Amino acid sequence: MSDPTDTTPDTPPETPPDTTAEEPEPPRPLLSLRHGLPHVVQNESELREACAAVMGGSGPVAIDAERASGYRYSSRAYLVQVRREGAGTWLIDPIAFDSLDPLQTVLEDTEWILHAATQDLPCLAEIGLRPTRLFDTELAGRLLGYPRVGLATLVETVLGQRLAKEHSAVDWSTRPLPEPWLEYAALDVEPLVELREEQVAELEAAGKTEWAQQEFDFVRGFVPTARAEPWRRTSGMHKVRGRRGLAAVRGLWETRDEIAAQRDVTPGRILPDSAIVAAAHALPTDRTALLGTKGFHGRGAERYANRWVAALRSAVEMPESELPKRSPRTDGPPTPRAWAERDPVAARRLNLARPAMTKLAKDLDLPVENLLTPDHLRRTLWTPPATREPDELAEAVRQQLAGYGARPWQVDLAAPVLVSAIVSGDEVPEDEVPEVPEVPEDEATEESEDPTA
Repeated sequence: MSDPTDTTPDTPPETPPDTTAEEPEPPRPLLSLRHGLPHVVQNESELREACAAVMGGSGPVAIDAERASGYRYSSRAYLVQVRREGAGTWLIDPIAFDSLDPLQTVLEDTEWILHAATQDLPCLAEIGLRPTRLFDTELAGRLLGYPRVGLATLVETVLGQRLAKEHSAVDWSTRPLPEPWLEYAALDVEPLVELREEQVAELEAAGKTEWAQQEFDFVRGFVPTARAEPWRRTSGMHKVRGRRGLAAVRGLWETRDEIAAQRDVTPGRILPDSAIVAAAHALPTDRTALLGTKGFHGRGAERYANRWVAALRSAVEMPESELPKRSPRTDGPPTPRAWAERDPVAARRLNLARPAMTKLAKDLDLPVENLLTPDHLRRTLWTPPATREPDELAEAVRQQLAGYGARPWQVDLAAPVLVSAIVSGDEVPEDEVPEVPEVPEDEATEESEDPTA
């Protein structure tokens, strides 16, 4: 029975606000140019001046390039930024020159510092600039276990300064380039030398210097490879039903790609992916019906209407034998979700290896995809060496991983895990088939990429 004299409230009184709570940290200071905004190098005498300054500087050279992604079909560089201690920052317009050989000669024996090097190396190579030594600050951040490795985040985390990024998606093919854009571009190389110095010390302290050097050497030789059947990456294509619809997507995508390449305009500005998917559903075969299809409006749709119609008619009239397959062609293993049904033993190997690799990566404080490219892991476990003699199996797995492109440090760490999964997977009774965690189709496609690429 309750006490009628008890006046204690049913609920405790609200706790007064904590006035001792810490104030939020003030924002980090905004990074600024130490030597003001440099002018853009656009003629031979200015290029000679820039090369002389860079040659007279000391230490590694910070380099960046700006492309017109989202505006142009090509991936050419429209601005190159170079910074070196004692030389300052130089902004070079590569469009103004037939050759940048003088700059390559000056940079030949220096270490280049880039952030996310695989994004810029191809366009730099197009204008004759190729490093002989490299330090990638993004890749170093991954190896050091930083959860976010964008340049602005690393500059704030490591150097304690904010880096403005408001002009990251502008059209760098614009001429003349506005001063705010040029300041943004110059700031992209401003902190790289100092960031590299900090990361070098961290890598050394973590015992990862050799790992990083192997990764940088690998990235230095990076050459982008063309995707097989790139039209299958059309956004929203999973909504298309039937092989004839796929043929329509392929035909429209390839037609759009030809036009985009001819005009040097990004394909989406000519015709959006959503219009391609809508046409693959409706299959209009005359101009009027086409222009009434969702997404077919604007200059690109009407200007090239006859070519769109021709691509759609070709898909409609195409013999069954020429229609694209429902699934993309691949020379690798199937998606992980299919392993248990197609090869239960391989599924067991994968089910054993994945958590072991995740734990190892966590212990080493780096992303599991940097410990070993997921595609290399899957290929090794899907088609492992035939031998089970311990020494022979260990050596065969090492050779297999190296053949896929795994670096020596990755082979040293990952091979024992995979050998264990191969042996243990064989030993599990056939009726005990573990479930392999399902991986969405788009994720399975993406994780086949090398994270350094």
